[in-house]
Amino acid sequence: MGDWIVVPIVLPAVVAALIVLAVRHDIVLQRIFSITSTLALVAISLVLMIFASTNAPEMYALSDWPAPFGIVLVLDRLSAMMVFLTSVLGLGVVLYSSSEWDKRGKHFHALFQFQLMGVNGAFLTGDVFNLFVFFEVLLIASYGLMLHGAGAERLKAGMQYVVVNLTGSSLFLVGVGMIYSVTGTLNMADLAIQVANIAPGDAAILRAGGLILLLVFCVKAALVPIHFWLPGTYANAPAPVAALFAIMTKVGAYSVLRVYTLVFGGTAGDMAWLAEPFILPAALITVTVGMVGVVAAKRLNSLVAFSVIGSMGTLLTAIGLFTPEGISAGLYYLLHSTFSAAALFLIADLVVSRRGQYGDSLHTAPVFHQSGFLAVLFFIGAIGMAGMPPISGFIGKLQILNAARDGDTMIWVWSVILVTSLICIIGFGRAGSVLFWKSASVQGEIVVEDANWPVLPIVAACGMLGCMIALTVFAGPISAYLNGVADQLFDTSQYIRAVLGDGALAQFGQ
Repeated sequence: MGDWIVVPIVLPAVVAALIVLAVRHDIVLQRIFSITSTLALVAISLVLMIFASTNAPEMYALSDWPAPFGIVLVLDRLSAMMVFLTSVLGLGVVLYSSSEWDKRGKHFHALFQFQLMGVNGAFLTGDVFNLFVFFEVLLIASYGLMLHGAGAERLKAGMQYVVVNLTGSSLFLVGVGMIYSVTGTLNMADLAIQVANIAPGDAAILRAGGLILLLVFCVKAALVPIHFWLPGTYANAPAPVAALFAIMTKVGAYSVLRVYTLVFGGTAGDMAWLAEPFILPAALITVTVGMVGVVAAKRLNSLVAFSVIGSMGTLLTAIGLFTPEGISAGLYYLLHSTFSAAALFLIADLVVSRRGQYGDSLHTAPVFHQSGFLAVLFFIGAIGMAGMPPISGFIGKLQILNAARDGDTMIWVWSVILVTSLICIIGFGRAGSVLFWKSASVQGEIVVEDANWPVLPIVAACGMLGCMIALTVFAGPISAYLNGVADQLFDTSQYIRAVLGDGALAQFGQ
């Protein structure tokens, strides 16, 4: 694909700069630039994914500097799929925000485009240090988006979010420095070779660096015990921003997948499967904590935020199996959970905007305008998040259970996922009952100004639900693609050959 590999990074970066420099005083032009750019990104990322599905991984060397010395981007099945997922989610978010939310603060669309740039860069980079760089780009943009529209609660949650992520960034640099000190490289393909041949005297430093990076990635993925930042942040963020943040935790999960299959995978000698002893136990606890939070939540947005924690635990449970079947199942659930979380945040905002003084509190209130239609949307999103048939969450959890069937951890994985799914059903059932059913017994009706909302929010929320339905209808071909992703992750020679050439494989032992 040549130069097209860099387009998902360059396009939003250029558009963001144009918005700030040329049209920052005209909200209509900002919307036109942002929506058009995101539509183009969807089309380009789709082409890249189709290409990756039928071809070996391909490298793009920035400024034509050879690897491992220059900055490289790598397109394979996994990175192409994640970029496409980001662009589709981004399209739904920008459509929703373009009806009202983007006017509540400054520079929403510029920050949104920089966010897409950082996320896409994290998925495409072939270098650990540049993974840190793109982490910082997406985090800086997310700080501005988190505080969009201001408010005391949002400012308080935003401060916690900033402090946690700055701490994580500092640890990231420490881990990167330790790894570089003993390997002399940060190119992921080159690291795969160097780690496999590390001198015994340097093994302790390398292991410590690898575990520090794992801690950082788990912060991003909101894995217990470092999940505490997520509920307040997501529950208080603007609705379209919270929906966009559904991909942020997936950046952490992606980083675990990429680094701990390629660099610290089965070919890493004494460092093989470095993350395996830690991920699965923490993931199972995360599922439990998240779903208990769903039942205990007193606010609708908090309920959705805790469901995100539970879904991340489910995803990382599949990844923690570190088998091709587990990773394929986990990636299917990753797609589903991204769309279900985004849909629920958008639907919650539509509900809150109609409940007047009751806001997102889970207390019985009078009937509100168009509650029947929103009840249907909430019901679809809830059964998707809970993993009930026939929505794609059921297929994803079924695949995870099947992947764990023959392992030593089967009893733990099956017990936790099945029990927490029931807990999630109870939590969402309680919320739906309070919001929609019990309200019918209360006299009166909530009246708010501007009871009819524009078309774009409805299109965006229904679009996210539609993506879940598409995952269900096309589960067969999507699963086949994801099986190919898992095979490519475990056959690291393809990635190394794409970045360093065939000569590197002799040193790699293949």
